[in-house]
Amino acid sequence: MRRLGELEAEIMDRLWKWGRPATVREVVDDINTHRPIAYTTVMTVANILFNKGWLQRSKQGRAWLYTPVRSREAYSAALMEDALGTSEDRPAALAHFVEKMSDEEVAALRKALRNTGGRSRT
Repeated sequence: MRRLGELEAEIMDRLWKWGRPATVREVVDDINTHRPIAYTTVMTVANILFNKGWLQRSKQGRAWLYTPVRSREAYSAALMEDALGTSEDRPAALAHFVEKMSDEEVAALRKALRNTGGRSRT
């Protein structure tokens, strides 16, 4: 999985935070509170995200409403999976990763492992 580009991530971040479908106009207006950006630029990138399978869209009048297909957490998990895939020694890479975790993150990892029931993938 390729990491999202800067504007792709900015668009996805807003949609994930809002937790509801949104139009390009809403995204543009929000970005413009921080920096100027053209409507057509955001529209083009939203369409690219749709074509990549990151967004779904539905028509509302003349505008498209965009909704993320995957959660932010699913995106983060896919990035971690890709990062692990670059290592020749996954267990060692995992050990290094876990060493950097806070106590709260280790507790969350233990809980996640319990909840998955130690399932193995085939």
